[in-house]
Amino acid sequence: MMKYSIIISVCTWLLGCSAPQQEQRINAEIELPFYTEETFTPTWIDEDDDTYDSIHQIAPFSFIDQEGNTITDETMKGKVYVANFFFSICPGVCPKMAHNLHLVQEKYATDDRVKILSHTVMPWVDSVARLQEYATLNQIHADQWHLLTGDKTKIYELARNSYFADEGFGKTVTTEEDFLHTEKLILIDSQRRIRGVYNGTLPLDVKRMMEDISTLLD
Repeated sequence: MMKYSIIISVCTWLLGCSAPQQEQRINAEIELPFYTEETFTPTWIDEDDDTYDSIHQIAPFSFIDQEGNTITDETMKGKVYVANFFFSICPGVCPKMAHNLHLVQEKYATDDRVKILSHTVMPWVDSVARLQEYATLNQIHADQWHLLTGDKTKIYELARNSYFADEGFGKTVTTEEDFLHTEKLILIDSQRRIRGVYNGTLPLDVKRMMEDISTLLD
């Protein structure tokens, strides 16, 4: 009787240990959602749905990076990329985001399918030369991680209307004092659609984002 009790106990223990692995495998098979408006409400849309071809996309853009190269939506064609908004003299949130984005740079250093686009929200301060200096100080690799500058109005319009990157919904660039800043990291798929939103100051959130990047690559 003791022998059978031991066998039952071992079987129960084995089943109990395998349950979390089964749950993790099921979760891994769940498709990433789309985000189509500023509340970032996740939406799952099947490819055979009538609205699939009209899912919100990032609008065409053209900015200059820290190397003086023009980076456009065509440059990102077929790429999975992370977008964020920062400025080089930011003392608090931006250094945390930069530190955590290094995790992405390191993990995908040899994968040309993954890029990072960091848009300055202070282009009157962040010239190409200033961004190059910032890149050097922060060990940012220009072939993978582009620090972008350009016209303020165009950057802010893209941030608010395409990336929904401002907490103040519906804002427009109306005065010189208008300012945008956010700690969001926004994951964009190879067809310029938003697939994830994360807190760039939290390493755990960035690690979750990297899992989602790998899902998109697969």
